[in-house]
Amino acid sequence: MLMNILLVSCGGFIGSIARFWISNEWNKHVIGTWIANLTGSLLLAIIVRLYTNDLIGESLWLFFGIGYCGAYTTFSTFGKETLEFIFLKQYTYAFLYVCSSFLLAMLAVGMTLIWS
Repeated sequence: MLMNILLVSCGGFIGSIARFWISNEWNKHVIGTWIANLTGSLLLAIIVRLYTNDLIGESLWLFFGIGYCGAYTTFSTFGKETLEFIFLKQYTYAFLYVCSSFLLAMLAVGMTLIWS
């Protein structure tokens, strides 16, 4: 049990640093969150496929799937940025942000799971 907690913690540590780096690269702009969530969804789909096909073990699943991807993707920032668009009455941006985030992530995950 302790080893599992350490694996998730270490993966989360690295994932949060990667998320922080992307945020800074895009000057804390909404596109950084968008990129992190899309690439994180794609990576998680790949890891899920590898894990469910017994190509990686539980340790890698805990480290990458739960720890890294859990910290790398960010629903809270996505929600905050969407609400900021709404509060600024930028409804078109809010709509495009939500729809493109959801649809592209689902497409990436779906294609990954179907093709592998």
